[in-house]
Amino acid sequence: MQAIHEVATITSKGQITLPKPIRQALGVDFGGKVAFDLQGSQVVVTRVENESHEDPAIRSFLALLEKDISSGRHISALPVDLVQSMLSAIERPVDLSVDIHGDVAL
Repeated sequence: MQAIHEVATITSKGQITLPKPIRQALGVDFGGKVAFDLQGSQVVVTRVENESHEDPAIRSFLALLEKDISSGRHISALPVDLVQSMLSAIERPVDLSVDIHGDVAL
C-alpha cells in the first residue's frame, strides 16, 4: 500500500474527520467503523469489520432471562391481542429508518 500523509484537526470535543484519502484507502464510508490502536507514540487506524458490541447490562439481563426460562419462573403467555398484532405484522414490510410518531404502548 502506498504511503499517505494527511493531517486532521482535533475539535473542541476531541473529534476528528478522517481525511477522504484515508477513508478511501481503508474502504470505509458513512456508518463505517475504524479502530484506533496506540503503539508507542503512534496511532494505527484500521477498518473494523463486523465487530459486535457487548453491553454488560444487556448481557446480565439476558442471563437472568435465560435462568428464568430454564427454571420456568416468571413465564406467562403473551396477551392474545399482542399475538394477533405480531402475526398480522409478519407480512408487512418494515422501514427501520422511519421515525415513530405518537405514543407507543409496550
